[in-house]
Amino acid sequence: MPIKTSRRSLGEVLLEQGLITQEQLTECLAIQRATRQSLVNVLLEKNYIDEEKLVLTFVEQLDIPHIRVSRCHITKEVLQMVPENLARQHQMLPVSVQSVTNNGVSSGVLTLAMADPQNLRAFDDLRLLKGLTNYEIKPVVAFASELKEAIERCYRPEIPEEDEKPLDAESVETVEEKQDLEEEITGAVAGAAEAPIIQLVNRILLRAIDMGASDIHIEPFEKHIRVRYRVDGALEELRPIAKKDQQAVTCRLKIMSNLDISERRVPQDGRFRVRCRGHDIDFRISFLPCYYGEKIVMRILDKSALTLDLDALGFEPQPMAAFKDALKLPFGMILLTGPTGSGKTTTLYSALHKLNEIHRNIITVEDPVEYELFGVNQVQVNPEVGLTFAAGLRSILRQDPDVIMVGEIRDEETADIAVKAALTGHLVLSTLHTNDAASVFTRLIDMGLEPFLVQSSVALAAAQRLARRICPECKQPVRVPQEVLDRIQFRQPEGAPPPQFARGRGCQRCNNTGYKGRLAVIEAMPNYPELQDLVMRRAPAAEIKRVAMKCGMATLRQNALAKAAAGLTTIEEVLRISPAD
Repeated sequence: MPIKTSRRSLGEVLLEQGLITQEQLTECLAIQRATRQSLVNVLLEKNYIDEEKLVLTFVEQLDIPHIRVSRCHITKEVLQMVPENLARQHQMLPVSVQSVTNNGVSSGVLTLAMADPQNLRAFDDLRLLKGLTNYEIKPVVAFASELKEAIERCYRPEIPEEDEKPLDAESVETVEEKQDLEEEITGAVAGAAEAPIIQLVNRILLRAIDMGASDIHIEPFEKHIRVRYRVDGALEELRPIAKKDQQAVTCRLKIMSNLDISERRVPQDGRFRVRCRGHDIDFRISFLPCYYGEKIVMRILDKSALTLDLDALGFEPQPMAAFKDALKLPFGMILLTGPTGSGKTTTLYSALHKLNEIHRNIITVEDPVEYELFGVNQVQVNPEVGLTFAAGLRSILRQDPDVIMVGEIRDEETADIAVKAALTGHLVLSTLHTNDAASVFTRLIDMGLEPFLVQSSVALAAAQRLARRICPECKQPVRVPQEVLDRIQFRQPEGAPPPQFARGRGCQRCNNTGYKGRLAVIEAMPNYPELQDLVMRRAPAAEIKRVAMKCGMATLRQNALAKAAAGLTTIEEVLRISPAD
């Protein structure tokens, strides 16, 4: 069972950083040997170091990722991987598991939150567990106080409390944000006649959360209201809503979003937060007037599901190397493109997490701030008071930043400021709406920027898509004819193992779709020297892409085919998410 740990000891690092003295370390090591506690517990009990400095030491000096377990929603399936007695004894909590079953043998990666990720005794005990024999244990560091509370919350006996009732009206509570204060308000309203509507709306929200949906669509038609969830990138239809409940459901959602319930003629956008089973989930909601009423779309933002590990995103070798090389640059622009819901935010946040070190000042300007990043200064756009992307970016430049993230470059003004920031010693990360990486250069020029500014400021252009992952429970090999491989432009790399194309036959776990979960596919184009003349003379994106491929860039199609050849996704998904080269 492989386990990722650091070779340097915590005590050595704390001494090097001047956070404790040799006398304090000697004393704590003696207590550790006598009591068999972890060094982390002893240091905290003696008040020789606080939790925040301890976590930062693990993150920055020992290169161990950090997680806020207070925001994690952990399923029973994951909790069963580690017994309660071991979790309490070693202050550790299983956070997520990625399992693969081959010939009846389970293996995969278990992410484990620990107060002391160098606790070797904990790993020795885990090795004795029969269910983890073939699993790789990936430790991440958490605040000891948060970890203790999370262990109590997750392993406590099941009590039928309000937030544990899967379909009860009171199991979802709306949280209204006013200034910096979050005030929880109950979901129920006066009047017995309204209670069924509250139940109905809560069932819609809870079902989406349980299914792992990213969006909820409520669509009015002449005789009924269609409800669809987007799960793993594909829409699935559920039981419709009765036409008589249309206005009541719409009003209920507008009340939760603090919007005008009397306005039905113009689009409205809002957001609300619900507390479900002990953790908060944000919803962004949009109302669009249609012929038979207002169409409603809700985007679900589950903060506990965020992965902040660039390596865990699973990029192919060429784009991963290009991305990491760009992050090492002291200045320049890294621009990520792709449609809504293609995972751009997760990739950018993972990049920021990798850059988040004590000697860097990182500031973001976002709309909205989707996830909170420890150690990063995040600015929420507010156009109503004049705080736009451009205005926020100007103010950020007066805050002595090293790294800047702009949620999206939408206009010439924002693009111009971002380019100038990249040329004056700042590393700028942002997103842009184009179809591929090569179109980044032409899009910026079309916005009104001079080609010489674009050519000298863009360090990396990348395009990302999400492909559905084959369900591991019903995965089976499939033979793909050679003529099909030729038609989809598959080329077997020299020295690579034979392709393992597969598909899911459909089972109860994947709702008979053959897919469960999604994986990222990315095309990363560094600013090769061979591209710079093309940008200067405003060459089309297709020509830029051809030259980049000659320089070694792997395209979206090539990277997607590599995922299919590894048995992670299907040929159908490759054709769906990637254009032909």
